Amino acid sequence: MHALVERLYPLCRSITGDGVRATLDVIGEHVPLERHEVPTGTQVFDWTVPQEWNIRDAWIADADGKRVVDFAESNLHVVGYSVPVSATMSLAELRPHLHTLPDRPSWVPYRTSYYSPAWGFCLAQETLDALPEGDYEVRIDSTLADGHLSYGEHVVPGQIADEVIVSCHICHPSLANDNLAGVAVAIALAKALVNPWYTYRFLFMPGTIGAITWLARNDVARVKHGVVLACAGDRGDLTYKRSRRGDAEIDRVLAHVLRDRPHRILDFSPYGYDERQFCSPGFDLGVGSLTRTPYAGYPEYHTSADNPDFVSPVAMEDTLAVLREAFAVLDRNRRYTNLSPYGEPQLGKRGLYDSLGGRSDAKQAQMAMLWVLNLSDGDHDLLDITRRSGLDFAAVAAAADALRDAGLVAG
Repeated sequence: MHALVERLYPLCRSITGDGVRATLDVIGEHVPLERHEVPTGTQVFDWTVPQEWNIRDAWIADADGKRVVDFAESNLHVVGYSVPVSATMSLAELRPHLHTLPDRPSWVPYRTSYYSPAWGFCLAQETLDALPEGDYEVRIDSTLADGHLSYGEHVVPGQIADEVIVSCHICHPSLANDNLAGVAVAIALAKALVNPWYTYRFLFMPGTIGAITWLARNDVARVKHGVVLACAGDRGDLTYKRSRRGDAEIDRVLAHVLRDRPHRILDFSPYGYDERQFCSPGFDLGVGSLTRTPYAGYPEYHTSADNPDFVSPVAMEDTLAVLREAFAVLDRNRRYTNLSPYGEPQLGKRGLYDSLGGRSDAKQAQMAMLWVLNLSDGDHDLLDITRRSGLDFAAVAAAADALRDAGLVAG
């Protein structure tokens, strides 16, 4: 996963353009992708697919021709979606177009101007402080033209058509934790799913406009659960942000899986990543957000310090492990109905007690059967039973399987 972050890091991504396509090309080497190209001008709810932006080079050069700011050194140096510029101007004229982080003088910020024509450069404050007064050559070799918005989907077929979506944004340039770690974890997760119960759909698309475009072009009735995955590789504790519903099944699953790990659980707010699109009131899907340190919660966020060295392979492995466990629980969680609800059915004559003989967890397995029988009323799922009983989810699920095979519960 970390090697993939390093490989994707140099690509200049934005909400459209060749950098997005190059990113999808690399993702497609790891998992099969269905690619989509949506033309400029396409109406998607209240939004319109914008013009496509591509950039070839950009720099600020001093009177001696030395490039004091150079896009070739870092794609963060240019404000995303900058219009073309070719001019000579004084430092005073140039300053309004320069962006720095005075409190982090050696870092370069990440800035964009997606939906209003503008241009600019991002640089370290210490670089700006060292610039003498005088004239500077300013070049941005970019194009804004009709084109397409690009995104990709990878589907892991399940035993049923109902879907779980895993969404990652791929619109940020050289930011390793804020988007690339999530992409790498999502790919590893997709490879790990074998014959799941649900169908899993992985979405690799630009933030906001990509999610809105996908929602506008798809029937979401099949989407039953989902996770927006971002900031998946920093060393902070895992953070889960609930869906708008607050008690969706995915919310309960993540709370269960995270209970024994250092973590935070946040209530929904309409600010953040694309969970706010999936949870907009017209859809209100059961989609939460999983990060480690949330957006804007660490100093390196949206700066040049969010580089591959900032991303921890151990943290990505931990994020992946949590998602694998969560989806294993989600795939097993059911509501059952007790087919013999009048009094406790006789388990011995069905060989259910005999099957426990010699097991080290015989008592837990027996209690799991009794709890499943008692709460299998069509209203409680296995997660509810796990919470009420204090037993392990795996024991409760195994008991439900045994009782179903014995004809005592249906679901």
